[in-house]
Amino acid sequence: MKRIALVGNGVTGKRITKRLDLIAPDCDVVAVDPRGTLAEAADCNVAVVANGGPQIGPAAKLLAHGVSVVCTSDDLGDVRALSELHEPAVQHGASVVVGAGMSPGLTGLLARYLVEQLHHCDEIHLAVHGTAGPACARQHHKALAGRAVGVHNGLQIERPAGSGRELCWFPEPVGAYDCYRGELASPMLLHELFPNVHRISARVSANRRDRFTARLPMLSPPHREGGVGAVRVEVRGANSSGERLTLVAGVAELVGTCAAATAAAFTGAIVRGDLDPGVTVAGDERLNTIGLLREVERLGVRLQEFTGIPHAVNSTFASTQTMMNGPRHG
Repeated sequence: MKRIALVGNGVTGKRITKRLDLIAPDCDVVAVDPRGTLAEAADCNVAVVANGGPQIGPAAKLLAHGVSVVCTSDDLGDVRALSELHEPAVQHGASVVVGAGMSPGLTGLLARYLVEQLHHCDEIHLAVHGTAGPACARQHHKALAGRAVGVHNGLQIERPAGSGRELCWFPEPVGAYDCYRGELASPMLLHELFPNVHRISARVSANRRDRFTARLPMLSPPHREGGVGAVRVEVRGANSSGERLTLVAGVAELVGTCAAATAAAFTGAIVRGDLDPGVTVAGDERLNTIGLLREVERLGVRLQEFTGIPHAVNSTFASTQTMMNGPRHG
């Protein structure tokens, strides 16, 4: 019987628990307190780290026991530290998935899926809307007050978070929201995965109050869970004949559900032995991206791809289609 440790029991953690039996039937789920020694996870096959706050501490402790780790952190500094666990992971023969939430995580898989449809890609742009539980809401607040990482002309740059307003259209029922640069980890990871892409950016939705109070303590306690969230991934490039193309994919779903499905999909990949020892990032060309996206859909998240071409569906018109089940872009 497979033993899977779950570190953290918030909104995302609870939804991961519900999906673990789908990816590893009859598995034994061990609840672990991130503030402890994590010794109870020493004999587990894999651990999913879903606690709020830094995850580098629990991940390092688990690696010391030789346990593979799936991390859902989206904090820039934390993700940077987790990315440096490659050598310890290889030494212990364990796999570490960095960024296995909604973003980074699902956004990386969508970016790889879209980029593979192009002959040449020179731009990747992400936008994120919504939060899961209180810890996620606090991270959103922090992201608007920091330094936003991006790529311009192939070089990594930093810009003030909360700047660069752009109206981004998310899949329905979310629709359009003003989005701003944020201190997000995805551009850093995507730059490593796609070093030849000239421009990479990531924005987060925010209203005027969010921006004006970003550098102050949160004025009111965060909600237990946000509403329907969304991600949008846009890539620009050319096909083999040189024609310029813009491809867009996204999701409209509760943030906790997206993160849980993505984390569970990567957990299943480790249980099956699909990942090599060392650090793996969502969007890595070595991954079975299509297989992981299908698994995310099976776990309850509907993926959508914008085609730009109206299609008659039961006497109505739609410009989006379900990615994995419908026809491909074009």
